[in-house]
Amino acid sequence: MQIDVLYFEGCPNHAPAVERVKQIAAEMGLTVPVREVPITTPEEAEQRRFLGSPTVLVNGVDIDPHASQQARYGLSCRVYPGVSGLPPDEMIRAALQSPPLLA
Repeated sequence: MQIDVLYFEGCPNHAPAVERVKQIAAEMGLTVPVREVPITTPEEAEQRRFLGSPTVLVNGVDIDPHASQQARYGLSCRVYPGVSGLPPDEMIRAALQSPPLLA
């Protein structure tokens, strides 16, 4: 399993998202590193399908089941359901319980 947290420099939710993902993974008994991936240009945001910071990917797939329906890529803050800058714990858990296969 591969877990990536994509972010832009200065994002206030980057570090809390990384810690939350690590904590939930540990609670689930998973020993997998969480890789932090900086996104630095609008072109890179478009290429990586970066919906904003922080974006959590499990095996290269966004943990938000509705992410594939969105196409506003760029260097911006991300808002998750409930108007939060952090993904909900349930969303993280669901993605870690049933990770997509690596592409």
